[in-house]
Amino acid sequence: MLALRFAAVAAIAVWIGGLLALGAIAAPAIFDVIAARGISDARLVSGAVFGEVLRRFHLVAYGCGAVLLLTLVIRRILGPRPRHFALRFGLATVMLAAALYAGFVLQPGIADLQRQIGPTVSASSLPPDDARRLAFGRLHGRSAMVQFVPIVGGLLLIFWELGD
Repeated sequence: MLALRFAAVAAIAVWIGGLLALGAIAAPAIFDVIAARGISDARLVSGAVFGEVLRRFHLVAYGCGAVLLLTLVIRRILGPRPRHFALRFGLATVMLAAALYAGFVLQPGIADLQRQIGPTVSASSLPPDDARRLAFGRLHGRSAMVQFVPIVGGLLLIFWELGD
C-alpha cells in the first residue's frame, strides 16, 4: 500500500509542481527573455514557445491523472479502502477532466485563433475591439483558470493522504 500511496503523491506533486513552475516561472521567463533580446514579434514567439511547452506538459498531466486514478482504484480493491474514496476519486476525475479540457479544447482553440489571425501577428497587436483578440483573451483566461482545478484538487488530495 505504501508504494501505491507514494505513486499517487508523486503524481500529484509532479502535476501541481509542473503547473506552478510553468505559470510562475517558465511563462514569465520566456516572455521576458525573448522581449529583452529585441526579437521582432516577441509576444508571438513567446506565445508559440510557451504554447508548445504547455502542449507537452499536458501529456505529463494526463499521465499523472491516470496514475492517480489507478492507484486509488487498486487501493480500494486490495484494501483497506482509502478514506473518502468516492470524494477522492471524484476529485481526481475532475482534475483529469480539467486537464483534458485544457489540452483538447482550449489549447487547440487558441491555436486555431492564432492561425486565423496569421502566423506573423500576435493577438495583442490587434485592435482592442477586434473579435479575434477578444476571443483569444477569453480562451487564454479560461485556460489559466482551468489550471487551478488540478492545483486546488491536488492540494486537497495530498492533505487527505497525509491523514491516512
